[in-house]
Amino acid sequence: MQLHEYTSFDGLGLAQLLRTGAVSAAELHDAALRACAAVNPQINAVVELWPADFSTLDHTAPFAGVPFLIKDVAVTMAGQRSEAGSRLGAGHVATLDSHLMTQFRAAGLLTFGRTSTPEMAFATTTEPVLYGATRNPWNVSVSAGGSSGGAAAAVAAGIVPLAHATDAAGSIRVPAASTGLFGLKPSRGRVSNGPAMDEIFSGLGVQLGVSRTVRDSAALLDCVQGVMAGEPYVTHAPNFTWLSQVDVAPGKLRIGVQRMAPNGARPVPAVDIALQDTVRLLESLGHHVEEAAPALGVSWQAFVHANAGIWCANLVPWIAALAQESGRAASLDTLEAATLACYQYGQTVSAVDFVAALDVRNTVTRHAGALFEQYDCLLTPTMPDVPWQLGRYGKDETQLDGPGWTARLFEHSPYTPLANVAGLPAMSVPLAMSNEGLPIGMQFMAGYAQDGTLLRLAGQLERAAPWLPRRPPVWAGN
Repeated sequence: MQLHEYTSFDGLGLAQLLRTGAVSAAELHDAALRACAAVNPQINAVVELWPADFSTLDHTAPFAGVPFLIKDVAVTMAGQRSEAGSRLGAGHVATLDSHLMTQFRAAGLLTFGRTSTPEMAFATTTEPVLYGATRNPWNVSVSAGGSSGGAAAAVAAGIVPLAHATDAAGSIRVPAASTGLFGLKPSRGRVSNGPAMDEIFSGLGVQLGVSRTVRDSAALLDCVQGVMAGEPYVTHAPNFTWLSQVDVAPGKLRIGVQRMAPNGARPVPAVDIALQDTVRLLESLGHHVEEAAPALGVSWQAFVHANAGIWCANLVPWIAALAQESGRAASLDTLEAATLACYQYGQTVSAVDFVAALDVRNTVTRHAGALFEQYDCLLTPTMPDVPWQLGRYGKDETQLDGPGWTARLFEHSPYTPLANVAGLPAMSVPLAMSNEGLPIGMQFMAGYAQDGTLLRLAGQLERAAPWLPRRPPVWAGN
């Protein structure tokens, strides 16, 4: 199979080739390895390759034989390293498949490696000390976003058609926007994180993937949705498949448009123009679009502080477990300065502080619920700016404490955390490009459990303004 052929198909397309006998799983795996060899030295997205296991492959599975990569955090494959992008976790080998890994296997996905993540997934860029910066296939001098930056860069460059990703404050949507991909963050309780990862940042974190087509993300959600017994959050599956919704007309939607970010930031001109173009596109498709000014219900400072408390307190037992397993102490020798600062701050968060942070979460969730009684969707830019130059994000990080690092993360991506705090579905759709050739994503958010509204709209947008023909300069199919 030639690389230009391999990269021309999405995941479902490759699986169909396998089912018809046009290719074998071994041929697909070989193409993925050659694609990785062709582009990974330029983008540093894949940090380790593993042998593929063809022995139990179900050729009737939705993604039968499709090469796949998992992020170096939140999911584990038995017998393979899982290091959380950290020197503290370096060399750690997982003993079991996590629950989500078993679902990936059942879907037919052939996992052959892991992608880079910032340390502990605590950034919206991917520039860890352990493996170095992941570079954007559209411009290797800029960030691919994070924390699923390795996954996004690998998909955007054609190594795989889709890859595992996680999202606790925008980590699916930010890299999708940065690299020109589709990224869906499901509703809280739609996909099980457990039991090992439990709630992931007290319910803020979810898992799915990034892809080049809407239908791949929809089909992936069909494969991995569902909960285990005793789940703390349960969002029941609908009586239809998510894949079926991609081709269903969304009807006339009420869409609110938020231009100014919750922190008062305004998008840069290129992003603002893209937002205006998106509004015109939506209106041409028959939707009712109007300016909106959503209220968080708390100040931006209180919002950031609450998230810092939840995030950093959750980080403490995670780092303590890694330290115990590795026999290494948590210090600047094993952790980056920002991660260590967040760990140290987390140790000071009292039970009363944590309960207060959860109360902020409750207030924000209630306000979001009221917003989506008025609108079917909220449109914002995914990011207020185009992808940053590598090195900019971590500037002066040694001078920041835990709340200060959280504030920087939220400054970089102020539109995305609301969906995590409120547990809402949200997606980044690659609807624009800057004059400098960098992708610009538009974020759509919907009410709780209304993932179908987003997928129906995404399918309509993909047909009206297709992005699949765009190819970055670093592309395995060249």
